[in-house]
Amino acid sequence: MIRFFQPTQGGWQGGMGGGMGGGYPGGGPGGYYPGGGMGGGYPGGGMVEGGYPGGGMGGMGGGYPGPGFGGGSMGYPGGNLPVMGLQPIFNPGIPYSDMIPGGMVSRRTIIIRGMVPYGADRFHINFLVGASREIAFHLSPRIRDGVVVRNSQIGGCWGEEEIDINFNPFLEGQYFEISIRCGEEKFKVYANGQHMCHFFHRFQPYNQIDMLEVHGDVQLSYIHY
Repeated sequence: MIRFFQPTQGGWQGGMGGGMGGGYPGGGPGGYYPGGGMGGGYPGGGMVEGGYPGGGMGGMGGGYPGPGFGGGSMGYPGGNLPVMGLQPIFNPGIPYSDMIPGGMVSRRTIIIRGMVPYGADRFHINFLVGASREIAFHLSPRIRDGVVVRNSQIGGCWGEEEIDINFNPFLEGQYFEISIRCGEEKFKVYANGQHMCHFFHRFQPYNQIDMLEVHGDVQLSYIHY
């Protein structure tokens, strides 16, 4: 049974009552995703000031600032995004590899939720051109080193690593939600509702990027194209 609660100070109290394939549990250190098992919906009190800014998750109907996932214009900082109409993938196995339906066109956003297990070393998220296996965007949280590396592999050669970030959400035992938005000039990466970094396109035309891979030391609960 799903219970709905009134939002307070920008978020939802309580949680989703077990939806979304188990969801995120109650509690939560430091205003981000909580510790504990994967058993019970989004957290009571949520992330910052009672939940996601501007609307909470609300059964995939709220989300980041603005209206949110389910109803129209999502509302990430920086402009409206298209509706993600496909059904989410729950609890995908690792390694994960699949085609991106429709490819990475401008304003396309992919949402990934998961947890960094204790003892993790690193994992990576790759956006590839399926036909050539070129890695257009390589995002690699390296937990032991405390960095998040971005790079590309084009023509069989790795480019220059980028490691500057606004903050690092990838810590042992911590839940995360990462949103990767494709723009005309660059990828914009949000983590736990905050802008983390960006990565200018090195592969052109970027709309040939049509495959997503996730490998390494990570547990995923949700991917939404």
